[in-house]
Amino acid sequence: MNKDWSDKNKQMQKLIGKEATFREGIEVLLDLRNDLFGQITSIVNTFPADAFWQMPFGGTEGYHSKTLAYSMWHIFRIEDIVAHTQILQDEQVLFSGDWMKKTKSTITTTGNELKGEEIMEFSKALDVKAVYEYCKAVMESTNELLKNLEYKELKRKFTDEDKERLAESKCVSTDEEAVWLIDYWCGKDVKGLVQMPFSRHWIMHIEAMCRIKNKLCQKAKKGVEPIAYCGLSCDHCFLKDWCGSCRTDYNTCSYATCSPNGVCPNAVCCRTKGDEGCYECEELDDCRTGFYGNGNDGNAIKAMAQFIRKYDKKELAKVLDTLHEKYDFQMIQEIIGYDTAEGLKILEENR
Repeated sequence: MNKDWSDKNKQMQKLIGKEATFREGIEVLLDLRNDLFGQITSIVNTFPADAFWQMPFGGTEGYHSKTLAYSMWHIFRIEDIVAHTQILQDEQVLFSGDWMKKTKSTITTTGNELKGEEIMEFSKALDVKAVYEYCKAVMESTNELLKNLEYKELKRKFTDEDKERLAESKCVSTDEEAVWLIDYWCGKDVKGLVQMPFSRHWIMHIEAMCRIKNKLCQKAKKGVEPIAYCGLSCDHCFLKDWCGSCRTDYNTCSYATCSPNGVCPNAVCCRTKGDEGCYECEELDDCRTGFYGNGNDGNAIKAMAQFIRKYDKKELAKVLDTLHEKYDFQMIQEIIGYDTAEGLKILEENR
């Protein structure tokens, strides 16, 4: 489990257990949920449509054996059902917002009953952007529930009538893989629900989503040129395990994610000119495009492109291997600095 998420989850559980610190615990939970939802937002904003129905771990056991789209649906259907049908006893967000039509979902359930190819086909049918908006609406609705929750309500238990209401909603399949959820939820008090569907359940499935996306990225960049358009070596980048490189549709480069349509201006420029990389461009030295802008860390990256132009890509890889043997760092800027001329000098000194 992600250490930061795990620590926040443990802190939240400890704080909500005492009336004096209950409100602080809710704030920690809201902060945790915001962090976790940020992961979903990043995936939705940077990954291509076909990423959301693929099953790179299909046939295995565990949350990571599903799809990205299924995981999103599953997390927030459970939360919607528990928050509204079970706790608040009002209308679910799915129905009040007409999300069945918007998401193009073929089911109203949590999806527990789906298996293998069924998960893939279900995921293909979904409008992922709409599913994301549904997830966001559910999160915001539950956040309001949590903000209004009183400490004394944590011990509230559920009855057979609550079980019947959940069953009558037909939002939980009668399949043996799903029907147990009703007894599970009603076997907890409100505090137990806060600790699972509203927090730990998110962590488990979003960590699985990260495993799925990382696997898809590794698959996408297999056999692809390991030097990015800007000159950065993907094999030596701190994002290498979860970025598919700017040469694929699975690009999660930190600079690209902040650029229009998730594509770095340097990549756009190279593709337009037909250059393999900025290192082939005659305008490199004076270029201020994208990563090379004034006051941007990319000036150090330009030094790498200049090094490639002067010595070649294989030589850059050797130098970077040497630097990693000498120093413990993540970003190359930590070693070659932020000045292009100085950065090139340091690279050359380590040939």
